[in-house]
Amino acid sequence: MTDHRVLATYLIETPYPLERAAQVMAGEQSTGTFISVPGETRELKARHGAEVVSIQELGAYSAPSLPECYLPPGMDKPVYRRALVKLSFPFHNFGPSLPNLLSTVAGNLYELREFSGLRLMDLDLPEPFAIRYPGPKFGIEGTRRFAGVYDRPIIGTIVKPSIGLPLSEYGSMVRELAEAGLDFIKDDELCGNPLYASFEQRVEVVMAEIERAADRTGKKLMYAFNITGDIDEMRRNHDIVLAAGGTCVMVSINSVGLPAVAHLRQYTELPVHGHRNQWGAMTRCPLLGMSFTAYQKLCRLAGVDHLHTNGLDSKFAESNESVAQSINDCLSPMLGGYTVMPVLSSAQWAGSAATTYEAVRSLDVIHLAGGGILAHPGGTAEGVRSMQQGWEAAVQGIELNTYAEEHPELQKAIETFGRK
Repeated sequence: MTDHRVLATYLIETPYPLERAAQVMAGEQSTGTFISVPGETRELKARHGAEVVSIQELGAYSAPSLPECYLPPGMDKPVYRRALVKLSFPFHNFGPSLPNLLSTVAGNLYELREFSGLRLMDLDLPEPFAIRYPGPKFGIEGTRRFAGVYDRPIIGTIVKPSIGLPLSEYGSMVRELAEAGLDFIKDDELCGNPLYASFEQRVEVVMAEIERAADRTGKKLMYAFNITGDIDEMRRNHDIVLAAGGTCVMVSINSVGLPAVAHLRQYTELPVHGHRNQWGAMTRCPLLGMSFTAYQKLCRLAGVDHLHTNGLDSKFAESNESVAQSINDCLSPMLGGYTVMPVLSSAQWAGSAATTYEAVRSLDVIHLAGGGILAHPGGTAEGVRSMQQGWEAAVQGIELNTYAEEHPELQKAIETFGRK
């Protein structure tokens, strides 16, 4: 038995007194239920009960954010109050277990009828979690070593169309991008092991071109193959990539679950590119789900080396402020001091570099441009160079249009993508 605690911070909305609502949360996720039961002694509650650490009221509203909030008789004109609530859970209730941690801090809480809004905002975890889950095996430093890229962002693209290409078309695409000096390519999350181009065949075709280009240029492009699948299938796919000389694997975190990612981390010999598809269902409602601040800590514990954050000015429903916070969250050390490489994507192009660098002041990012490279009017090679030039301008503090005067690839990118 230890005195370690897990601290969880929530944003709540409720028509009930805030103190009562917080106690309902604490009881539901530790020793209580809707009625006292035999064995629910004072000693048991003292040993295993969650505690309300603090309540910070934020404001009051006349209408609920979510439906189905239960109103007791006599509450005809409810006031819905919001607050930040911090709960403390005894570590010995669940031990260093990601699945059981998640069941505790984000279990039945979302269904409690007293709440018209509830969102997990942050987690503070004790040291035993760092011992059980040592985090990214390669992280930013290891990724840069595999990619051979230092002192600038890793610039990459995504195979489009999203469902992948016929096998006959992969070779020419990879060859052109590799010879243009691109650092990184990833499968789209929709392309795993399709019947028309099996995983093993795709790896064989792609790696043959990567190795040939490396022989000619001296630079080996990093390709994140999507190994998402059942547990045994992921191990098999990882081993196929490793045997072929690949340098990265990708997994859809929410599709396979955190324990599966942690299992992959135990045996992987390659950096793990963590894709967060389905994330919108977990976060888009501001009074439901969880924040990225909490989510990325769980993903880091599971062991991803890269984690998607969206990009600034993207096609998705997320503000630039939120994206910048997500990037900075990934770059903030936790527990054992490790960080994770943020992956910026969605409607990115050369001009995205300036706003990104201004917002986060870091070069430790993977910056992916799908259409911003593949749809460049001068071809993919010029698309790659335009992305490099966009970052050169950003880091040097030179206005984009000024830098473009002597860099035609960047000028074409501005003319094509900068007039949206």
